[in-house]
Amino acid sequence: MHYITDILYWISTGLLVPVIVLLIFFFIRSLLLIGNFFGQYLSMRKTEQMLKQEFATLRAENLDLLEKHLPKKNNSLVIRYVKLLIAEKDHTAKVQKLLSDFEVAADKDLALSKTLTKMGPMLGLMGTLIPMGPALVGLSTGDIASMAYNMQVAFATTVVGLFASAIGFITLQVKQRWYLQDMNNLEYLGDILKQKQPQP
Repeated sequence: MHYITDILYWISTGLLVPVIVLLIFFFIRSLLLIGNFFGQYLSMRKTEQMLKQEFATLRAENLDLLEKHLPKKNNSLVIRYVKLLIAEKDHTAKVQKLLSDFEVAADKDLALSKTLTKMGPMLGLMGTLIPMGPALVGLSTGDIASMAYNMQVAFATTVVGLFASAIGFITLQVKQRWYLQDMNNLEYLGDILKQKQPQP
């Protein structure tokens, strides 16, 4: 039994370095995500206001006006798919496929935020629990310096993990709202295109 517990101890201790490396990696990715999210937010505000005005009056009769009013230099995901839907307005199956493709593309953009939200607390908890063993050993032997060092590592990993998770959670909530509104607009456009198609 003593050998088994020693093996478990060495395995958990050996995982500390990979956990810390992953936490640093996710921390850097969360910082990059903040910068990218800020730029995306500014672009989405303009796009959302423009689409809100256009879709408020969109009918099958004035579909051509929407195509003319679309910005040519806007490379946002929803604008790109609006253009693709209009280009394939005569093909019902293609329109449905494009709507499904948009869901896949939106989920791909949400992947990093979802990963940070889930992995941040997991790695933070692992980084907290692993140094607690050596810290307790240091406490029992009177090695206060070793205990203080391990406790410092434990608290630091918790903070970094929660920070990365918080960034992921906030961006995930906002982006999900964006893409839900975009999907609603695209589905409405798809219904308009069906109305415009010639009846057999």
